[in-house]
Amino acid sequence: MPRFALTLEFHGGPFMGLQRQPHGPTLQRAVEDAALAVTGEIVTLHAAGRTDAGVHALGMRAHFDLVREFDPFRLGEALSALMRPQPIAVLDCRLVQDDWHARFSCTGRAYEYRIANRRAPLTLEAGLAWQVRRPLDVFAMHDAAQELVGLHDFTTFRSVHCQSASPVKTLDRLAVRREGDHVIIEANARSFLHHQVRSMVGCLALVGEGRWKRTDLADALKAKDRCKLGLNAPAEGLYFVRATYPGE
Repeated sequence: MPRFALTLEFHGGPFMGLQRQPHGPTLQRAVEDAALAVTGEIVTLHAAGRTDAGVHALGMRAHFDLVREFDPFRLGEALSALMRPQPIAVLDCRLVQDDWHARFSCTGRAYEYRIANRRAPLTLEAGLAWQVRRPLDVFAMHDAAQELVGLHDFTTFRSVHCQSASPVKTLDRLAVRREGDHVIIEANARSFLHHQVRSMVGCLALVGEGRWKRTDLADALKAKDRCKLGLNAPAEGLYFVRATYPGE
């Protein structure tokens, strides 16, 4: 059976998340329905990440299997066309080995969080960034973020609905920088817990506002208690940037 790997870009606002739900539209259902219309086959989409409602993607990797052969370029073009006007685009479609898996073969995931640090209301970026009106000290945020880098028990930064077998994860990189009136937080790891990035960003924003210090963030991490979380950032500022695989 040919296996097709997709690279998807999407605006998460209209969806209930990536994974198929019994109520409301999801990214998985949109792609699977488009694949059925194009190929006449029922497929199951597997993705590198299970993004929440409102979370966006610049390069989500996913795959599905078909019985018949299709030209990858034409298949990707047809899927994009059939999903209009939903805000989903197939950036790339290619044949891969049948043992390649979008989720289980993935060796790294990168997220980006965008904060619009300004007082004026958002217009063009409404739903695409978290607006924080108070000035943020990005140097303090980046310095504090280093407390979270490495192997830790991230229970404090884990949703109560997280299905991961363990709260222990290795965070490879957490960096904060400013671009004009935007604060960008980049997070890299092999895998993340449910809400981990949003929870880390929320606490870093408290540091940036001067309401928390680096030691407060360290104490929250050591507490291993979700009740010690300072703030969970909203979904609209979060982007799945890329997934990495051996040989790529």
